[in-house]
Amino acid sequence: MAYDLELAEKIRQALASQVEFSERKMFGGLCFMVAGHMCCGIVDKQLMARVGPNQYQDCLRLEFASEMTFTGKPMKGMIYVSLEGLFEPKQREQWLQYCFNFVHSLPPK
Repeated sequence: MAYDLELAEKIRQALASQVEFSERKMFGGLCFMVAGHMCCGIVDKQLMARVGPNQYQDCLRLEFASEMTFTGKPMKGMIYVSLEGLFEPKQREQWLQYCFNFVHSLPPK
């Protein structure tokens, strides 16, 4: 599965302005790692956001968000954000902040 290269570059730029990160090919797309933990990624034309279980329901209520069902079942703590919800830099930053909140709550690797 390919992933949206333009969206990947926008996410790279947004991440680079806030944290140190690395990239891995994963889930048939691209995954961004922060502090050694999976933070977010691009699958097809959507953001895969790792928001964690505590923010999960609140994030699902937001426009453009949906359950991540990569395995055929919802993956609690992981959501998809459609491309329409990522056009503006502020939108991308908001979604990345949810991801950072969760990743920074995890023990160091």
